[in-house]
Amino acid sequence: MNPLLAEFIGTTLLVTFGNGVVANVVLARTKGQNSGWIVITAGWALGVFVGVFSAQRFSGAHLNPAVTLALAAAGKLSWAQAPGYILAQMAGGFAGGALVFFFYREHFQVTEDAGGKLACFCTAPNIRCVRQAFFCEAVGTFLLVLPVFLMSDATVQLPAASGGVKEIPIGLGTLGALPVALVVFAIGLSLGGTTGYAINPARDLGPRLAHALLPVPGKRDSDWSYAWVPVVAPLLGGLLAAGVASFVH
Repeated sequence: MNPLLAEFIGTTLLVTFGNGVVANVVLARTKGQNSGWIVITAGWALGVFVGVFSAQRFSGAHLNPAVTLALAAAGKLSWAQAPGYILAQMAGGFAGGALVFFFYREHFQVTEDAGGKLACFCTAPNIRCVRQAFFCEAVGTFLLVLPVFLMSDATVQLPAASGGVKEIPIGLGTLGALPVALVVFAIGLSLGGTTGYAINPARDLGPRLAHALLPVPGKRDSDWSYAWVPVVAPLLGGLLAAGVASFVH
């Protein structure tokens, strides 16, 4: 599969499952209505797991412009590749947001809370302090990207035909995606209560554009005055993580 298509599909899956669990908890008359924060954080973690193991073989499964930018800054990805990756991720974020809307369309129709509808697409701080929200998003992304840099692929030792042993990397296949999902789960549980932990520009801006363009019934504005925070702060957090990782290595 083409790496850009893999990034698009992986990000679409991530956002579909992630925003889907938000819709299931927030919207009226769903089976999961009011099931709580732990359900949302678990759904997002599992969405990351599905997205990563689906795309990793073909693109490395960045699924996040902050990760792509950090890898390029660290010399692990060509700068020429970065724009294509980021555009594919943004398109995937939009597609995932749109799919969730069409999937839960009847529930959007019967939900009166316009703010809750927006939350099914993108994030917002619970206390409106932009400086604090920027700090939280930058730190949250730093704590996502740094472990990715420090994570070493597991290997197994097998007998070699010529004698001795050889190490075979397991890599970030289906089981290898689990540590990344667990990091996202931990961030959501421990640090997600301030801003909703976007920690990914594609996860926030792509669906926010979908909210603005789609015929969501009874919707409010898309909160563009805040929209730059979950874009710029994660990019900064990712770059800081790349810098720290290069220093400790």
